Amino acid sequence: MKFITGKVILFIFLFFNLLCFGACQDMPSSPGIATGVWVSIFSKDRVHYSKEAVVRLVDRCKSSNINQIYLQVYQSGNAYYDTSILPRGKYKDMLNAANGEDAIDFLLTRARENNIQVFAWVNLLSLGNNDKADILEKFGRDILTKDQFGRPSGRANPNDSDKYYLREDLLFLEPGDQKVARYLIAVVEEIIERYPLFSGVHLDYARYPMTVPFIPGSRFTGQGLSYGFGEKNIERFTEWTGLDPLKDLRSAKDYISWDGWRREQITSLVRRISKKVKDRSFGYMVSCAVVPSAERAYSSMFQDWPFWLEEGIIDYAVLMNYTLDNQLTRQLVRSALSLRGKGKVFIGVGLYLMEKPSSVFAEQLKIVSMLKPDGIVVFSYDDLEGLSGKDLRFVFSHPRTDK
Repeated sequence: MKFITGKVILFIFLFFNLLCFGACQDMPSSPGIATGVWVSIFSKDRVHYSKEAVVRLVDRCKSSNINQIYLQVYQSGNAYYDTSILPRGKYKDMLNAANGEDAIDFLLTRARENNIQVFAWVNLLSLGNNDKADILEKFGRDILTKDQFGRPSGRANPNDSDKYYLREDLLFLEPGDQKVARYLIAVVEEIIERYPLFSGVHLDYARYPMTVPFIPGSRFTGQGLSYGFGEKNIERFTEWTGLDPLKDLRSAKDYISWDGWRREQITSLVRRISKKVKDRSFGYMVSCAVVPSAERAYSSMFQDWPFWLEEGIIDYAVLMNYTLDNQLTRQLVRSALSLRGKGKVFIGVGLYLMEKPSSVFAEQLKIVSMLKPDGIVVFSYDDLEGLSGKDLRFVFSHPRTDK
């Protein structure tokens, strides 16, 4: 593999060696900081479809001292794994491309031989733009979460509010609908039963849709968009409280009750999945990709990840710190690391946003490392290619962590 010369590459090499030294000095009982990479189903190297691509991935991780792989296996309601409960079309495509062999099995074995953990990356509540997803075919569109105008997220059913507010351009399921919860729990159970060599499960989109601008809770629903108004969720909340959240919320207590209810639907889903995973094997880890601002996550998308850490519902949160603003990085990371609770906080770095070579990337890594997180995860595998268009030996010089 070719080496890239220059100040940026030299800095990154020295940076990760210093990071390892600092981590080992400050945490003598720790096996070292975790270093990971997200591998999307859309990776241009088609890791899911080729043993040769798996070899390249593991070799890249090994040569770079990357010790964790987050492999996307359930995305937009599609199963990219050996399933017996969901449509097998995507998996059959994988088998056909790999001459009948399961590249996931091959990856799990090869990664373990090289002391690299692999986690099943599962997109929970987002269906992307897949309006033909199996779960919709089974239960209909009523299982989608809706805003206060009765519209699912995405571009459908525009009205005057779209002049002022941006809706996330993805379909989202309603976590307060128990059909949705049972379906997603079954998906995760099947994955870990079929592939016991996974080191755990990594949950993504465990939240309600994002809006711009965002509002801090239901008290301000008249000034912005908010989600959670799926039919079954409203029905269950009304049975529990006697209140209709579309017309009966008047007091601070009412607003807090409705917001807390929506927050609990997300938390309950994550808690139930975590329990299933841990019941299968206590050694499995459960992590979640989270909105970096804890306050916004809590009050707008009802993702209470600090509580998940406090209660031990998840082992660690991975902050989706995707920004070019390094001062914002400093603020978000410093705040997040104070919220570890019983768990850990990893920092996700959005390399995909950055030009290469990138002084922004180098500076961001320096900022993050000085704040001493429990791990760093890069999005994404494709972006580990050369910072100046050539193959880059991306070196994370840390001790490895075993399952």
